[in-house]
Amino acid sequence: MSAHEYGILVVEDDFRIADIHRAFIEQSEGFYVVGMARNAAETNALMAEKGQHVQLILLDAYLPDVEGLELLWALRRDYVQVDIVMVTAAREVDTISEALRGGVFDYLIKPIEAGRMQQMLARFRREREALASRAEMNQAELDQVLARAKPVEPHAPSGRSLPKGIDRLTLGSVVEALKQAHQPLAATQVARGMGASRSTARRYLEFLVSVQVVDAELGYGDVGRPERRYRLRADANGWLEGL
Repeated sequence: MSAHEYGILVVEDDFRIADIHRAFIEQSEGFYVVGMARNAAETNALMAEKGQHVQLILLDAYLPDVEGLELLWALRRDYVQVDIVMVTAAREVDTISEALRGGVFDYLIKPIEAGRMQQMLARFRREREALASRAEMNQAELDQVLARAKPVEPHAPSGRSLPKGIDRLTLGSVVEALKQAHQPLAATQVARGMGASRSTARRYLEFLVSVQVVDAELGYGDVGRPERRYRLRADANGWLEGL
């Protein structure tokens, strides 16, 4: 691996969710999965064996063999060079506050949107590379490195340009497929409705999630495999102007 690739350990007891997190990581430039752990015992074993390759841990708060955030504090004590991101369904303010006191890099609440995961990974890479590139910083430089990305506005202003690879006509077809549905749809269902490939539908759906026009939730297909399902949450007209 090059000096600019960062190893991640995924700690998650639900293998379906762990696979989704792995897919998000593998789609993000500069990151790879070092290992997958289902509990504290496996986490400690993997860190003892491969800890030198791990720069970031995605950690669930609910694990079968530890109480609360016990593993967070143990990892913080034993691996000070590793950053930790909580990726969990825990929404209790007490849990969030304790994790923040434990120095977590970020706190993501399930189900995780691809855009939010990628935002976190991009910020992690930016901060790591900036800190590794110099011996000291002044206040202005440090403030720039630690700046947090602003949330995306849920409604796009009129005439806003679309990113490369997204065109309004296809975007309109995706939105229409979701409008016609009476329940959340998987990417394969949207693709079938608009006559496109699943990868195309997924790309457009994830764009709509990133601008908060569509919500994504975790579901399971007929064979028990995890899949994301999508539903409209806001008006998409700002993105479709000109159709």
